[in-house]
Amino acid sequence: MLNDYKQIIASKISVPLPQSEVEDMIVAVSDDSLGDFAFPCFKLARLMHMSPVAIAEKLANEVQTDEHIVKVQAVNGYLNFFVNRVELMWDVISDVFASRGSYGNSDMGAGKTICIDYSSVNICKSFHIGHLSTTAIGSALYKIYTALGYNVVGINHLGDYGTQFGKMITAFKLWGDRELAEREGVKELQRLYVKFHQEEPNHPELTEQARAWFVKIERGDPEAQELFEFFKRVTLAEVMQIYARLNVKFDSWNGESFFNDKMDAPLALLRKKGLIVESQGAQVVDLQPYGMPPCLLVKSDGSSLYATRDIAAAIWRKNEYNFDKCLYVVAYQQNLHFKQFFKVLELAGFDWAKDLVHVAFGMVSLEDGSMSTRKGNVVLLKDVIDKAVSKAREIISAKNPDLKDKDEVAEQVGVGAVLFSALENSRIKDIVFSYDRVLNFDGETSPYIQYTCARCNSILDKAGDYKSSAVSGDYRALDNPETLRLVKLIGAFPQAVKDAASKYEPSIISALLIDIAQAFNRFYIAHRVISDNIAEQNARLQVVEATATVLKRGLELLGIEAPYKM
Repeated sequence: MLNDYKQIIASKISVPLPQSEVEDMIVAVSDDSLGDFAFPCFKLARLMHMSPVAIAEKLANEVQTDEHIVKVQAVNGYLNFFVNRVELMWDVISDVFASRGSYGNSDMGAGKTICIDYSSVNICKSFHIGHLSTTAIGSALYKIYTALGYNVVGINHLGDYGTQFGKMITAFKLWGDRELAEREGVKELQRLYVKFHQEEPNHPELTEQARAWFVKIERGDPEAQELFEFFKRVTLAEVMQIYARLNVKFDSWNGESFFNDKMDAPLALLRKKGLIVESQGAQVVDLQPYGMPPCLLVKSDGSSLYATRDIAAAIWRKNEYNFDKCLYVVAYQQNLHFKQFFKVLELAGFDWAKDLVHVAFGMVSLEDGSMSTRKGNVVLLKDVIDKAVSKAREIISAKNPDLKDKDEVAEQVGVGAVLFSALENSRIKDIVFSYDRVLNFDGETSPYIQYTCARCNSILDKAGDYKSSAVSGDYRALDNPETLRLVKLIGAFPQAVKDAASKYEPSIISALLIDIAQAFNRFYIAHRVISDNIAEQNARLQVVEATATVLKRGLELLGIEAPYKM
């Protein structure tokens, strides 16, 4: 709805630029005392042969005010516009109520497909806190793009290929127990894997046995395949429980092994184009002209590498889904890998290589440093979630001992806090996870947003039979700085969703939700909502309801639930 005002303003500005470009240049003003929207005149200086200050002053004298645009000012090279603020607030709140739970949705992605490769757990390995960022960011982008009308394909590119599975079968047949593995899950599989490496130096025959079993896996040997599928089932049964708690879903589980028989054609194409050269017995693509080391595709022993399988996977995904973009939500340590195989695909003549995007992110650690692997142990994501939920339960019990469904609310708060910790800042930043900080009900956290949403619900409950669709309010009661700032932030939500998608940055939504929650609490302190003046009360209740609607919707896009009461 705020974009409607940009269109109105753009139509009033007479400059040598297309109106669409003028509209794109118009920005919201953060200081409400200076106006509501501003048009910067600096870009026009060369076109109009005048200073930006002079251009702004000229335009200020030319623009005609009306019932929508009530005042125009030239300020230091900007043309500032004051709109009818009562009308603006009515428009924003009406838009929220018209959309309800789909506020911020659009059809901008209609007919377009986006593939998102994220989380991508390894079979026989723990789902640890290092997987938090890729899982949280990928899932949020999945929900954001879906809200914008895209056909989204969530891909869990399982780590299910390699010689380690020959080692796992060897260890399992020597020391494993199926019932124990089913009961203990990945913990038992990892114990066997560690034992193999402990025994291997003194028993070199284990290495040969492992190689032999891996060859059997590749050739489809029934026993090898059955054991491999058993390991996969045990691993996925465990991680699926975590995905369910985190509200994460996938549409494809095709992992590395799926592409094992799909690498020959891409390699043949690269050879045909003269891109593959031999280097010390290995086959590589020379990327030195592009400032990168060679991309290794086939090792001297004939085995493939990650880049080979990723190239095959990208080609298969393009053929299968005809994606408009394919995102890879992977840590920044893999920057070179993605630059290399993207470039190889480009050199091979695939023009869609430009549509492959590495969505990089920083690393996660805990305050005590226990994120680092120690003697084969890692910090399990399940343990982090469980601890966060337990601490949330303690806080909730202290704050509201009579709250019903405390366990359910604690789960929503604890899980939300863990997810939000990976989504609150720019994704490229490293994260030091702190239970006390992420569960702070007064800080810039998920519990703070959830608590604000619950406060809105409580106010609405106290209003009794209030229904936004059946009341009329006196919007003049909203014409004050606190309410204006809050409603403007609510009105910025649809654009924030689009910006989060275009920049692959869910933290844009996180930051706006914090701003809305803070603005609401300032509004709540400054203005009594429940009052004897029913018309004023109804107007303020509509602001409260709009706030709750947007906070809940924003949290949903981040994969976080909003408890009705806290």
